[in-house]
Amino acid sequence: MRKTLWFAVLLSFTYCTEKAAPPIPVLPVPEARQIAWQELEFYGFVHFNMNTFSDREWGFGDEKPEMFDPSDLQPRQWAQVASEAGMKGLIITAKHHDGFVLWPSAYTEHSIKNSPWKDGKGDLIKELAEACKEYGLKFGIYYSPWDRNHPDYGKPEYITYMRNQLTELLSNYGDVFEVWFDGANGGDGYYGGANETRKVDKLTYYDWPNTYKLVRDLQPGAMMFSDGGPDVRWVGNEHGFAYETTWSNLMRDSVYAGMPEYPEKYASGQEDGTHWVPAEADVSIRPGWYYHKYEDHKVRSLPDLLEIYYKSIGRNSSLLINFPVDTRGLIHENDVEAILKFSEKIKEDFANNLAPQARAMANDERGAGYEVENVLDGDYGTYWTTKDGANSGEITLDFGDEITFNRLLLQEYTPLGQRVKSFVLEKKTDGNWEKIAEATTIGYKRILRFPDVKASSVRIRFTDGKDIPVISEIGIYNAPKLLLPPTFSRNKAGEITLESPEEGLEVYYALDGSKPSKESKKYSSPFQLENPVTLQAISLNPATGKISEAITVEVDLAKTKWTSPQGEKLIDENPQTYVASKDNSVTINLGEEVALRGFTYMPMQARYPSGFITNYVFEVSSDGESFRSVASGEFSNIVNSPIEQIIRFDEVKAKFIRLKASKTADGNDATFAEVGVLSK
Repeated sequence: MRKTLWFAVLLSFTYCTEKAAPPIPVLPVPEARQIAWQELEFYGFVHFNMNTFSDREWGFGDEKPEMFDPSDLQPRQWAQVASEAGMKGLIITAKHHDGFVLWPSAYTEHSIKNSPWKDGKGDLIKELAEACKEYGLKFGIYYSPWDRNHPDYGKPEYITYMRNQLTELLSNYGDVFEVWFDGANGGDGYYGGANETRKVDKLTYYDWPNTYKLVRDLQPGAMMFSDGGPDVRWVGNEHGFAYETTWSNLMRDSVYAGMPEYPEKYASGQEDGTHWVPAEADVSIRPGWYYHKYEDHKVRSLPDLLEIYYKSIGRNSSLLINFPVDTRGLIHENDVEAILKFSEKIKEDFANNLAPQARAMANDERGAGYEVENVLDGDYGTYWTTKDGANSGEITLDFGDEITFNRLLLQEYTPLGQRVKSFVLEKKTDGNWEKIAEATTIGYKRILRFPDVKASSVRIRFTDGKDIPVISEIGIYNAPKLLLPPTFSRNKAGEITLESPEEGLEVYYALDGSKPSKESKKYSSPFQLENPVTLQAISLNPATGKISEAITVEVDLAKTKWTSPQGEKLIDENPQTYVASKDNSVTINLGEEVALRGFTYMPMQARYPSGFITNYVFEVSSDGESFRSVASGEFSNIVNSPIEQIIRFDEVKAKFIRLKASKTADGNDATFAEVGVLSK
């Protein structure tokens, strides 16, 4: 009797703890290679090819192979930097639109085999593949379908050529994790000397189904990228930003590479998309994709890179950051410094997940194996979900004691499809739930940023979805403030704005030349300064008392009364605007007589600059009719470092000033972003 009863208890216990049936997938769902790719999250682009030496973004195709001549080419340096930055792979521009290839292809002479590098015996693709393997990185290739050099482009014979080269790339260099097909194709080019425009039907010319089959046969695990996939899609812009609502689902059969309406209609994905084609956000660490020395001072700032991270990986996209390798063959020192600072800050932001400290509760559970505690176990393969029949649900995290936090991280278990359409984050205050933030889609990963919140209990409500929510992970973080100096700006009226690099920081400033502290004047709103003064400002974290380095700005005369026949853009205190002068000079009426001790010239700051002044003459006048020269000379190194030029001279009095270019760097009309004066 006792043995029979004990057996019945064991049988009952076994039955009760048997794992419940999993939810039915919500189609479409990812392939295994897509899941593995999504887990990489962050990897690097390397734009290094003929354009590096022609100083172009898109080569025409008439460049000579001997132009490719790096002085210190080190693919191992690229791999080392990528590894230290936390990247999981590198993709190299094996062939760009100009048609020059970075391996000794048997199918073209437009190749490094005819360059001076290693006497034509080098193979850059091989060297990078080996460097990636050494540093534990995945290896990928970019291959432009367009070829402005090849005489057969636009004809059927070119497709055979393209597939022959793809076969070389995908057969001889080991595993390839991504094959990147650019959407730009067809247009003017050299085409073997034809020098003409060739248009192609972007939908049919490349016979994409058979080209994709070739890639799949040679590299079964490789992800193929283009506007519409087939495996991963372009995010639709080059800012590195995904969308507030980003679906991994795509109406793939409606999309083809290079279609004009793609960014507006398809880039964000579709809730009812037919295929799983997740987004990849690509962005360069500089304005250009290829190296240009004049952009050495334009490397993206840490706040810019953080914004990109949170709007790409934080919005259900992967992140592909480009390094424009320089003419030496190295990632430039400025780029290295920027990416490593970025990597360190991301590690700092997500160093400590507070969520596992909490007791997790849910309003519904599917059964054994799908408990709410799964969202706290750090295992993407386990998840919480509810019983069938609802498209909502909620999870509460009770910390007991009050915590401070400013980040929420959520992950859906995407092998069962993307489901959540909206959710809300709340905190409990005096027995009532108060909204902190809300958003739409989640997908593989969603991160919300918000000002510091103090709470002992938080709740995530999944308010709408395509089916029941399936949540793999929840993270709660208290990211340290980005303690950088405030930014300075001033308008023409002399009004000064100091902007904190991150919400929650305080700004203090001093106008007497002393270093500011928390005892200095606290910035609260824009203020007026019309006369010369030395301004210094700091950011302060009130939670820790720590302060940033100080910025120092020599504030000079306000331009309130200034006028110019060349227009307001010359004196609007906005360096992003500019004027071009056909007579290579600009004149400014200061509105009153001023004692001058120098002037400033800001060169044009556009992506493709022109008309930089290399040799100048500065003149003054009391009546606007009779001018005399008070300074002349050269702006040294302005092409390589197009920053504000400061020239000082002995004091003179004037009401009118004129800056003339006696020579420009490229012979084009002189351009002026901003002209100012020094009066102290």
